[in-house]
Amino acid sequence: MRLTAVLLLVAPFMGLASAAQAQTSDDEPVARIARPTWDTGWFQAEVLRLLLERLGYRVDGPVTMENEDFYEAVAAGDVDLWANGWFPLHDAHISPGTPVEVVGTAVDDGALQGYFVDASTAAAYGITDLGDLADASVAALFDRDGDRRADLVGCNAGWSCAQTIDHHLDAYGLIDTVEHIQGDYSPLITETISLQRAGQPVLYFSWTPNWTVGELVPGVDVVWLETPFPSLPDDQAAAVDRTFVPGIPGCANDPCQTGWPPNDIRAVANSDFLNANPAIRTLLEEIVIPLEDISAQNARMITEGSDPADIRRHAAEWIQANLATVQEWIRTADPTAVELPLERDDAPAGGTLSVAARALPPFVIYENGTYSGFEVELVRLLAADLGMEAEIYAVDTVAKQIDDIQRGVADVGLGGTAATVHREQEVDFSVPVLDSGLTILTTAESSRGIDDRIVAFFTAVAASDLPWLLAVFAGAVLVAAHLIWLLERRHNPDFAVPYREGIWDSFYWSVVTMSTVGYGDKVARGNRGRVLALLWIALGTLVFASFTAAIASSLAVNELRSEISGPADLSGRRVATVKHSAGETYLPSIGIGPVVVDEIDSAYQLLSEGQVEAVVFDAPVLHYYASHLGGGDVVTVGSDFQRVRYGLMVDEDNAELRERLNLALLELMESGIYARLHDGWFGSEDS
Repeated sequence: MRLTAVLLLVAPFMGLASAAQAQTSDDEPVARIARPTWDTGWFQAEVLRLLLERLGYRVDGPVTMENEDFYEAVAAGDVDLWANGWFPLHDAHISPGTPVEVVGTAVDDGALQGYFVDASTAAAYGITDLGDLADASVAALFDRDGDRRADLVGCNAGWSCAQTIDHHLDAYGLIDTVEHIQGDYSPLITETISLQRAGQPVLYFSWTPNWTVGELVPGVDVVWLETPFPSLPDDQAAAVDRTFVPGIPGCANDPCQTGWPPNDIRAVANSDFLNANPAIRTLLEEIVIPLEDISAQNARMITEGSDPADIRRHAAEWIQANLATVQEWIRTADPTAVELPLERDDAPAGGTLSVAARALPPFVIYENGTYSGFEVELVRLLAADLGMEAEIYAVDTVAKQIDDIQRGVADVGLGGTAATVHREQEVDFSVPVLDSGLTILTTAESSRGIDDRIVAFFTAVAASDLPWLLAVFAGAVLVAAHLIWLLERRHNPDFAVPYREGIWDSFYWSVVTMSTVGYGDKVARGNRGRVLALLWIALGTLVFASFTAAIASSLAVNELRSEISGPADLSGRRVATVKHSAGETYLPSIGIGPVVVDEIDSAYQLLSEGQVEAVVFDAPVLHYYASHLGGGDVVTVGSDFQRVRYGLMVDEDNAELRERLNLALLELMESGIYARLHDGWFGSEDS
């Protein structure tokens, strides 16, 4: 039992345990509800919440929980119910004798599950059955990590379907040819959809209702894979005969051997809670939500928005569209129930969240009169969660943001504001909205023109030992030329006797003999001249080689010195950063006195004009600038370094707003919505 983990997950509800079973002090009944980690089931949870409120209950939650954690918590009485039981898939989670009941059937025998491949690959290779992947050559078509096994995008660890997928791979002898890819299903399936649209083979598990079947349509974009024969884990064995499902589009046969029995979506609740609240038992027995309505809402989350406020609105709109039916459910559950408004009793009263935003891509982007960016989208989500509307206006500086917050003109300041000691003395920060670091921006090597390279060459020569070596080289050649002339002038016609003529021939002999590129047209004939020639060949080779090596070394050093690959390469260079930023604090710590500017755009300008060799600033900002705005002339180099935390600025005296923002932010993180927003702007941390 993972009771400790369960208690941590439901900690916000623990203080309400006794109140939920008795009543609150004002006799208002309380229901504590949960929802699953898959967001395609949150619509049902919101419908249930609104219906319970119409029945007269104050609803705490829903809190997002893993399957096993929920079933342990509901058995222990630490949470009351949820609307998202899948049966028979969840049968194994309910132990005999525990006070847990499955109530009603919101979706009857309509939740399908199965395996899919893209239609083009299936047609090209005749793939119709999961067992076809036992062929290593077929499995290799879907291999993305190079291990020669097909990558099957499956279920998150902790989901009940993960156990069944592993059972199938074992039962059908696919362990050696198929790998069950587990992680966060949402980004994995989003990547899968992108790959399919790019013409790449894909293999994945999915279910209905789910928005994925609207993106990759069975029978059009993808096909169902049958399984070789019916087989289920022991706890689902009673349903093995139900794995043949008729009327499935995109399957090779009808009925289709999906390998999975259709599931009922049913509410699950604590027995003691149901006994104490018979109206809720009756309500759960009445609720029926058509499968097509759930599928339509899942599609709306993709096309129209998936903020928490959007999902709550979808649920409210569904109730309004089915008001006569809903009112009948309420009257059946409790004929004395008073019709309640759709709004939550404990929801914020609304209002405007005034936001002072400083343009700093990718945190805040202002184009064509509209705001976008990571923090803009985030603050809109937070405002919606608070029941407010974000009103964003632009300021130019952090100082102006701080002043507006302190004067009460703005509630929140944002725009990639790192939490620094200097700023903490002026305002408070929310919990971090992003953890990142610093990085280095410098000119791209490809941007160096021929003029720059010529100047760099002569600069390298002047700064090296080459001038001195050149003088030694010239002196040695002259000495050797005079010696050979003195030794050969009387008996060798190759060296003219008159000095003015002979010394030029001797000089020529000295150079070509030393370099070994022309020896033979003038040779020493006397014994003493030949001895000198041998000595000069040996010595000259060393002199010439030293000269050549010095040139190569100087050029190599110059090229190396032109490259910056990390903080260690910044020493002795002019480096720009922004005032009061983490970069201004960091650079002096490694012995660099930075060029400090007021805004990052000024640093970009200094770099483009060659007045600085690098810019050190917040990594997300510089990465975005290099990839979107730098025109290929600049690059970020090396790994990110020196941790930087970004937060939303609020007034020091407004602890209530800071706490509400923090709770809303944590809720977004726990729900997975924050992760999708983060990955959309910065990419997955696992990628």
